[in-house]
Amino acid sequence: MTVAESSSRPDATSRLKAYTVLGKLAFYDYYLAAFIVVAALPASRLDDVGSYVTLALYFAGYVGVVAATVALDDVTGIRDGSDERNYSPDQGALRDRSRKPLLSGALTVRQAERFGWAAALWGLVLWSLTYVTAPDPPPWAAVVLLVVLLSNVQYSYGLKVSYRGGQELVLLTPGLAVLLPFALIDGSGSGLIVVETILVGLWSLLVSIYSNINDVEGDRLAGRRNLATLTTAAGYRRVVVAVHVLEPLTVAVGIAVGAVPFWFVLPMIPLYVMRFVQARSGLARNEVLRARLLGIRLHRWGVPVLIGLNLLVEHA
Repeated sequence: MTVAESSSRPDATSRLKAYTVLGKLAFYDYYLAAFIVVAALPASRLDDVGSYVTLALYFAGYVGVVAATVALDDVTGIRDGSDERNYSPDQGALRDRSRKPLLSGALTVRQAERFGWAAALWGLVLWSLTYVTAPDPPPWAAVVLLVVLLSNVQYSYGLKVSYRGGQELVLLTPGLAVLLPFALIDGSGSGLIVVETILVGLWSLLVSIYSNINDVEGDRLAGRRNLATLTTAAGYRRVVVAVHVLEPLTVAVGIAVGAVPFWFVLPMIPLYVMRFVQARSGLARNEVLRARLLGIRLHRWGVPVLIGLNLLVEHA
């Protein structure tokens, strides 16, 4: 082994780690929806190998879609200066700059762009395979897959959906990681799946809306038009409260229309208690980054709750 070869290996390893960080590949929360889907599938689909092939292809493609979204978002963030402002060193571990390899110089903007487009292509190819090989794909699922891919990849890049008033809608799309694979496997959705799609989408939003409070000044300077930048501080806090209320309201409506049984709400009560703690932390104490962190934890805690409920509803 030459000295040149030996010295290049740490660089290659560091660059690979930087790409992993850029694509948020360690942020697994969105992919936990796979377990929710499996727990909700009818017994007849659980014995079908095609069901698991569809799940694997869908979530492998979704990894690419998410990686493209966050990588290209970082490209825009470094170009307009919003990441430099929003990830100031004084925020410490609650907003770790090491998660932004363009800020640290571990990657160049050109490298990040190439990675983003490669990840988008990966998502497109695998989601196309998902649809054509799925056991019973409804036509509308192809349209939704394409819309999710395009809106996510252009979240802060290209059309800049999040800069033009569409941020909150895109932030709800992780909930579709429940509906889409279920529909591709089973041919349609169900009342239970629709309720859980909305819940998972709200859980995603209940992380980001607190980030937006922290980032509001940087986003305004960058020209991002979202609910936080378009309203007053008091007005946006009312928006946050409304999003919190939507979570139990979704379950209540689901019970009222017969989509879920009346006891569905019982295992959710501890989550609602913690949501109150999250709101108090973020809105009453102005500890918005702590509220954001609690939102991430509640997303993760909510997944086993939905898995258990699905097993009881569908297989008990």
